[in-house]
Amino acid sequence: MAEPLSSPPQGNAAAGRWTDLRQRLWSGLSMVLVGVIAIRLGGIWFQMLVVFVTGVLIWELARMIRPGWDVGAMLLAALTASVLSGLLAQGIDWHVFLLFVPAVLGTPFMRRERLTFFLYALGITVAGWGLVVTRELYGGTWLFWMVLVVVVTDVLGYFAGRMIGGPKFWPAISPKKTWSGTVAGWLGAGLVGALFLTFTDAGRDLVWISMLLSMASQAGDIIESTLKRRVGVKDSSALIPGHGGLFDRFDGLLGAVLFMLLLALVVDVPEVSI
Repeated sequence: MAEPLSSPPQGNAAAGRWTDLRQRLWSGLSMVLVGVIAIRLGGIWFQMLVVFVTGVLIWELARMIRPGWDVGAMLLAALTASVLSGLLAQGIDWHVFLLFVPAVLGTPFMRRERLTFFLYALGITVAGWGLVVTRELYGGTWLFWMVLVVVVTDVLGYFAGRMIGGPKFWPAISPKKTWSGTVAGWLGAGLVGALFLTFTDAGRDLVWISMLLSMASQAGDIIESTLKRRVGVKDSSALIPGHGGLFDRFDGLLGAVLFMLLLALVVDVPEVSI
């Protein structure tokens, strides 16, 4: 089950800031390695990873909002994986409205936060579909850029927040997030965009788009923090040592993917290819 909120342990404050670093590092590197291999291979390998992650995210979401609903959450995750697999197997434009199915069928079973569940479940399913679509349309390099922006935003935010500290960004929602970490994430994302300009044919707009993508990633993190506070849990699950659940690690990527899908509807997204 999702872990309940608890008070931080007492002790040396400086040491406490880094107690989870080793676990976070190894778990994070493992996830990055799996992600890099899947993105590089593309095709069915990347699709399988996305389908698996999407199903787990729906499972975690359902269990956070309705604790103890283990069998129902598992069945809903399986349904999500089946729907997404079917859509991806049939092609990009095949009956996309079916992405609504997990959110529509799962919402009546939620005893609270029904609108929250519906919107989040729909966002998760659309983001999973969008990841595969962008990989197919824009190629692996484009997806590497987006994932790297999210990772750099998270990593620089973590280290800058603990090394520099300073005023909190939004203490009522995310007590650990600082302005120093937030701004460091923006700057790091801009540098990622500038780096990709040196070996791809992307235009200069990639720099500011990278920074906007960083903000969208941070928004995804803040929204998930809001959800966890509303339902009274610390982590979405305990699947990943040092990180909590997949939701806790993929919240930023969810925000980034949905932002890019919306952006692609109104502007020409710069192609990032070698």
